[in-house]
Amino acid sequence: MTENTYTYNDAFEELQLIVSEIESGQTNVDELTEKIRRASQLIAICKAKLTSSEEEVEKLLAKLAETTVDSTGQEVTGSHEEE
Repeated sequence: MTENTYTYNDAFEELQLIVSEIESGQTNVDELTEKIRRASQLIAICKAKLTSSEEEVEKLLAKLAETTVDSTGQEVTGSHEEE
């Protein structure tokens, strides 16, 4: 799986696995640096996904705030509200 095809859940699950391995002492010193490096990459993926989702939600909420429904049930966007 490439970095671009990771879902948030995929990255988060792999990150949890790495954290569990480190916390349980299953990681020797020779592997620790690589696991920390990978964890850093996964955190960046999760952060990017969350930021993207947050921006999309903000856009949708802004669009909803601009949208009203007229007396016929039709959506009216912007300042074209029914008088």
